[in-house]
Order: sequence, then structure tokens, then C-alpha cells
Amino acid sequence: MLAVIEGLDGAGKTTQINLLRKYLDKMNVKSFFIHFPRFDDKVFGDLIAAFLRGEFGEAHSVDPRIVALLYAGDRFNAAPEIRSMIEQNVAVILDRYVYSNVAYQCAKLPVGEERNRLREWIFNMEYNYFHIPRPDINIFLDVPFKFTADKLMMQRGGAEREYLNGKVDIHEADLDLQRRVREVYLQQIEFDPDFLKIDCADSLLAMKKPTEIADEIISALQSKKLIEI
Repeated sequence: MLAVIEGLDGAGKTTQINLLRKYLDKMNVKSFFIHFPRFDDKVFGDLIAAFLRGEFGEAHSVDPRIVALLYAGDRFNAAPEIRSMIEQNVAVILDRYVYSNVAYQCAKLPVGEERNRLREWIFNMEYNYFHIPRPDINIFLDVPFKFTADKLMMQRGGAEREYLNGKVDIHEADLDLQRRVREVYLQQIEFDPDFLKIDCADSLLAMKKPTEIADEIISALQSKKLIEI
């Protein structure tokens, strides 16, 4: 099984991946996890980190095709390990994959034909040119944008922020970009019936409990017959 969890920064992907891996462990299913981008990669990871630190310019000043190529190259280098795990019947869980490349790069372009061409270019590059593994399921964790904005405005630290070297992530700092990224994700869900959305808020726009969201993710995997009921 190759499962992808997508979502905006601060959407709770790490929490949900941890809960899913605990569930799989309880079901005696081995799992393997990769977070993209892989900042420990000394080629593409280093270049992506430099881009996110703003060393190549502002987010909108760098051609999104160049940025998309960096992220795609990172996945290309990781593909042999992913294939190896799948061949060993290990459940592979990914924090972001191709849809994140589409969402973040297309959000930098106006709605219309130019954005559509970039979306198709990214899909073709990643799946048909680099031939990376295709996921069995892609899940988007949708949270109210105010919640995302509040999370991104908070001071964040920890080992996962070391790639910034004390600087600000130019993707996270641009809330207008983040809003458009969510719009591209939701638009892509309309295009692709295999891209599933899980609402992380209730009808009153209050966040659901993490365990409730986890149950919905597990149900989605069961409905695809990726894990046993």
C-alpha cells in the first residue's frame, strides 16, 4: 500500500500519520514513513531548503516550473526506496507527494489555462518522465483556513524547522499563497475522483478530535480495500 496524506502547513498531517502508523502496528502491518521534501537529502533537499529560506528570491519571483522540478527530483531519488518497501509488503505512508507540488506551484499562477498547463506538466513530469510510484490513495486533510492562518502565525520550532537556519519559510509566511494553495487542492479534488477530502472541522467549524479524523482516514483505506476491516 502506498498512501499519501496531503494538507496545508499546520493541518495536522504529522498527528494523523502517527495515529495511522499506530493503527497499522496494532494490525501487525509494518509501515514506513517519508516526509517530503526530504531536507536531509544533500542535493534536492538542500536546494529546496535554500529556496524556502528565500535565498533564490521571493516565492513568486522564481519560475514555478524550476521549483516543481526540485520537488520532483527529491521524489525521484526516493522512488527506489519506496518501491523496495512496497515489494516487501510494507505499508508506505507519505507526508505530501505529487499533489502538493501541483497545489503549491499552480497557486502562484492565475486561474485559467496557464495554471492548467502547469498542473498537467507536473503530473507528466513526475509520473510519466520520472516514473515514480503511483499512490493507491491520496487524502487531503481540509481545515478551515482561519485555523491554518492561526497555526502559521504561531512561533514554531523543533528539529523539523532546522532547514530554515533561523529564517522564515517563504511559503508559510505568505498567507495569500496558502489560501490559494487550499483552493487548488479543492479544485483538484473536483477533477480527480480518486483524490479524497476529509473535513477536519464539524458543521460549526470547530476542529474534530484527532481520533475522529483518524477513524475517517482508516475508513477510507478500508473502503479502498487497502487494509482489512
